[in-house]
Order: sequence, then structure tokens, then C-alpha cells
Amino acid sequence: MKLTILTQYFYPETGAPQNRLLELARLFKKEGWEVSVITAMPNYPKGKIFKEYEGKFMMKEELDGMEILRYWLYASNKPKTIPRIISMLTFSITALFGRSYMKKFKPDYILVESPPLVLGVTAVILSRLCGARLIMNVSDIWPMTAKELGSISDGKLYNALEKLERYIYKNSFLCSGQSEEITDHIKKSGGKKTYLFRNGVDIKRFESGSDKSNNDSGNLRIIYAGLIGLAQGVPDIAMNIDFKGIGAELHIYGEGGEKQMLEDFLKKNPDRNVFLHKSVNRDEIPELLMQHDCALIPLIKNIYGAVPSKIYEAMAAGLPVLFSGTGEGSKIIRENNVGLVSSPKDFAALRENIIKLKDSKDLREEMSANGKRTAAEKFDRNKIIKDFSETLNNYSN
Repeated sequence: MKLTILTQYFYPETGAPQNRLLELARLFKKEGWEVSVITAMPNYPKGKIFKEYEGKFMMKEELDGMEILRYWLYASNKPKTIPRIISMLTFSITALFGRSYMKKFKPDYILVESPPLVLGVTAVILSRLCGARLIMNVSDIWPMTAKELGSISDGKLYNALEKLERYIYKNSFLCSGQSEEITDHIKKSGGKKTYLFRNGVDIKRFESGSDKSNNDSGNLRIIYAGLIGLAQGVPDIAMNIDFKGIGAELHIYGEGGEKQMLEDFLKKNPDRNVFLHKSVNRDEIPELLMQHDCALIPLIKNIYGAVPSKIYEAMAAGLPVLFSGTGEGSKIIRENNVGLVSSPKDFAALRENIIKLKDSKDLREEMSANGKRTAAEKFDRNKIIKDFSETLNNYSN
């Protein structure tokens, strides 16, 4: 069996989608599939094409026995809607130049990652040209998510994007979604077949971590590792909670549009036990997480269908989760007793949850054990992808 993954985001970029898709490709390869990837020139999260890829329209690479075709795009990480739309559109167009390779490779399935939604149209065209079955893998529901984040409002453009969304679902052989909310939405929007395809976590990456380093300060060490963007509201948390005053430390690793705001605040307020570190690559994440006591995972707004991948990684690392948000992510945390939940921007409640974890070693150990067990039993990416591979094989028989 042959699979082509079509995605705007891929390794060597860092981030949850990039890490997940790389592991998906490797695990499908392990299951005996031939795998290829059509993707953009790496540019995330800074919105600038990496130096070694500058000035090129197309590049072919090989990684772990997989062919990777990269095409140019207009790179941008600006929060404004128009530059982001242009970035998505350019790759959706340049990716069509992969048609000759696709006809030669002859994949059984094309799996396209959404967002960006418009890349689904490219996938429909390529699937028809090479006779492959199309899998629309929805990580965030667009355009609904864009409206919830305030990037787009009701009107002609939004209605046109909704029609495009339904068109792609109806022209896909299978639509997979990372949450129950997403698969329910796809069913209501005309999807023929749906499949709950949780992001999960590769728990093997978290099995060989060393013990926590000595903590002479006695503070509760909290880690946030991820995008420092509008949806997360990390600067607001740093500004509204005095971590030093409650015997805690917040260690932040990442890049994003809100990073400068955070840097400016910390320069003026250096004595609050908030520490901003340089971003790290995916291979460093397991060891880094396991050097802390708990993980902070905030979402300012309830993005319907979104379940942050950082939840699964925290569980695998045995870190209790301080979740500031609602939706399916909060449901998973509560049902499995792997952390404490507060409403978005409820800084008083988040502060109380931090104190609760700091004051109870027994609670931290209970949630740590629950997290490791839940990750292994429910969200092991190796099992999830093996099941998905078997399902796709059965469709072809």
C-alpha cells in the first residue's frame, strides 16, 4: 500500500502538527506502507523560509526511506488575515506541480492535513489525477475556528469558505478528525465516512527520561512548551499571576507572535519567577518535560473540536496538567483525573489550582500515575496509527 501525505507543515519545522505528521509517516512506513510527502518550504513558526531552502521553487529530499517534495510558498506569520490567506493559497497552487510525481508514485491514498482548508481542493484535484482515495484529516475546523479566533467574521467570504468545506468533505473517501466534536461536525456537513483519529502521543519517547533534577528552591516548576500566540494567552498569565509569591516557577519555551510582548513585560518585571527560554526541537521535549512538576496548557477561547496535543505529551511524561480552557480537552482531563481545569482568563482559579498542586505531593503523584496509564491505554500513537493502517487496508480489500 502507498500513502502520500499532503501538508503545508512538516519537519524540520517544530510544532505539534509537524511532530505528529512526522511520526505518522514513520509509523505507516513501519507498518509496511510506501510513504511520500508533498509539503512547503519550511518556514514555521517565524514565517521566514529556512536559510538552506531560500531561493528555491522545488526541492526533493529523502528522510527515513521516504521521498519528500517541497514547493515554494509566500511565507508569513503575521496575524493579519490577508497575508495568511496568501500564504495558504500560494502553497495550494504550487503543490499542484507535484502531479507528475503523483502519477508516477500512484498512491492508494492521499492524506491531506487541514488547516489550511484550501489545500483540500488541491488534494481533490491530485486524487482525481492519480486515482487515489482522498482522506481529509481535520485538526481544526475551518472556517469555524477562524471565526472563533476573530480572524474572520460572518459574511460572503465566510459563507464561501463553508461551501468549500462541505465540497471537500463530500469529495473525500474518508474524513478523519482528532476529536469527537470534529467528527460530529463533519457528519453534519456532508462527510460520507468519518474516523476518530486522535493525535495521541508516542509513549516510547517518554520511557527513558532521567529523574527530575534537584529542586533546591522548593518551588513548583511549571512548564509551557509551545506556540506563544493569540490563542494561548501566555503573556496574560505571566502578567496576572505572581508565581514567585505563591512558590512556583513558570518556564516558557517557544516562539510566536506574542513573544515580543512577553519579553517586554519580563524586562520590566524580572522578579516574578517567569523564565523565557529559547525554543527547543521535538527530540528535546520528553527530557525537558520530565524535568518539571506540571504542565501549563492554556487556551483563551474554546476552539470547537480542538484538543491540544500537549495534553497527551504531558500525560506520557507523567506531568499533572494545569489546563486553562474548556471543550473536549477539559473533558479528557477531568474524566481521567490527570490535572486541574480552570476557565479561560480566570487567573484567580488558575492561581488556586497551582497552589493546590504545590501543596499536595500526593495529588501530583496520583495525577502523574493516572496520566502515564491513560496515555498508554487510550492515546498511544503507535496503537492509534496501527489501527488506522489496518482500517485503510480493510477498505482496500
